[in-house]
Amino acid sequence: MARRKQNYLKGCFENRRTEGDYMAVLLDAVTLEEWRNVVTATVAAAKAGDPSARAWLAQYLVGKPSATAPAPLTVVVQQLSGRDPVIEKLAHPHIERLKYPSLHSDEDMKDAVKALVADELRALEAQQSNTLEAGANADGAKVSAEKPVT
Repeated sequence: MARRKQNYLKGCFENRRTEGDYMAVLLDAVTLEEWRNVVTATVAAAKAGDPSARAWLAQYLVGKPSATAPAPLTVVVQQLSGRDPVIEKLAHPHIERLKYPSLHSDEDMKDAVKALVADELRALEAQQSNTLEAGANADGAKVSAEKPVT
């Protein structure tokens, strides 16, 4: 039985480009300082009233809203029944943990590990802020009042 030849894009391809290739070129071309200048200029434009600058900043800082408003009928039914969807959503994991303890037996261990990691991050952050307050500049180099030795 002969295999059918699949149709691909027409043309010659010397190499296969991927998103990673394009991202690598972008990262090589734009330094952090250049990007900082772009962001600073965008913040200034947003403060001056530029709606597209505000939208761009909000997209990265706040994110696009993913939730949709509930239907009016849903709101009325919730009000009449006395249900609060926020309370129900927050209580759900706790209810599940009480109803099915065997399914959640390792969660205490996971919570303990998460707490340890959070404590380590807080300690590193405090150490970094103490270093900056003690006379280091933003690059981490110590600022000294002494004259350099020649």
